[in-house]
Amino acid sequence: MSLTGTPFFVTAIVLAVIAVVLPFLLWSRLRGPAIVRGAIRLGMVGFAQITAMLVVFVAVNNANSLYSGWDDLLGREDHVDSALDLGPDGLGGRRIADLPKVKQTFKPVDDPAVGSRVVSTQLVGRVSGVKADVYVWLPPQYDDPAYRDKKFPVVELFSGFPGTPKSWFAGMHVSEQLEPLMREGKVAPFILVSPRTKLLGDQDPGCSNVTGRINTATWLSVDVRKMITDNFRAVETPDGWAAAGFSAGGHCAAKLTLAHPDRYRYAISMSGYNDPAAERSSITGKDPQLRHANNPMTILKEAKTPPRVTMLFTGDGGDGYQQGVDLRAVAKPPTRIDVRRVIGGHRTTTWSKDVPAVFTWLTAQLEGAGAELLGGRPSGAGSPDTARVGGTGDAAPAPQGQYGSTTDTSRREDGDGWSF
Repeated sequence: MSLTGTPFFVTAIVLAVIAVVLPFLLWSRLRGPAIVRGAIRLGMVGFAQITAMLVVFVAVNNANSLYSGWDDLLGREDHVDSALDLGPDGLGGRRIADLPKVKQTFKPVDDPAVGSRVVSTQLVGRVSGVKADVYVWLPPQYDDPAYRDKKFPVVELFSGFPGTPKSWFAGMHVSEQLEPLMREGKVAPFILVSPRTKLLGDQDPGCSNVTGRINTATWLSVDVRKMITDNFRAVETPDGWAAAGFSAGGHCAAKLTLAHPDRYRYAISMSGYNDPAAERSSITGKDPQLRHANNPMTILKEAKTPPRVTMLFTGDGGDGYQQGVDLRAVAKPPTRIDVRRVIGGHRTTTWSKDVPAVFTWLTAQLEGAGAELLGGRPSGAGSPDTARVGGTGDAAPAPQGQYGSTTDTSRREDGDGWSF
């Protein structure tokens, strides 16, 4: 029986009900020595607790898509075929332009929890050596004849750890929330791409390349990215690509964007961290050299030239907010880092509520090819009604209205305002 879905959930509920009823029926009817009766009663109480926890776990997993199946839960899934040394750029001496075209077959995701129009494919990463599933959602404008010659900006979505490609759709309701905003012109018509990031059993690869273990950074920034541009009308240049994630996925979004500004121009980190060791299962967090090299702070400080990227960090205190403040303190033009305090805790409900706000912010930052569907704002223009504030990027006011036109707010750092 599958871990996910209704049948197992119903089974768990039935077992929990039985576990509650049994003590009422048998408690006083037990016979035998006192030690035997005590052991049976203790077993019934334990069974009731276990089944109650099982119901809660299955409900949470079904709602948030933390694990895709039993092998995923037990840490037995391995999506790595090879992990060669691909060098600093993750290409192993190759050029992306020279890689053969990738043609994929997509099928609808048969799960009401993820919403409509989500399709998936099994991608074999020719460069990374990773083989895993990728989920894609196309904006409502994609099939509109008026847009048949247009290319669309892309947001690559990274889940926390553990997590699955469904997490953003089932737990965060990203497409459900953004579709009406896209139709109203308040959010750009992004192609949403959610690749698997939990690739090596119960170990978190941290979206990094670790020779001999896994090449996650290449999987996400080369293989998945090329597959999207080869199969969909997607912008190919970095000004049409963003990375977004929550928790461990926020760390991934920040790290990949800073490390590969030739592939991503924008990043959204919701309750992300800088130090890889913040995730106890992290491969890179357990090795001092890898821990240092894969810290976004290190990447930003040691960059030969400040990367041309625009990033948003949200969270509260040490849960994403301070990490953004620390990065902002060392950023130099043209790097821009915005920070916004969001109160609500390290949980899916907090991040889900913030989806419209962060994607409206992202819409306001689009430039170049990424902004062509917004009326062709000139490269570097940012939000049409707000001038950029310095190179270190104090957080912009909360965007409102058509494609991120902004309304100025007072200087504040409360739970709903932008800190700047």
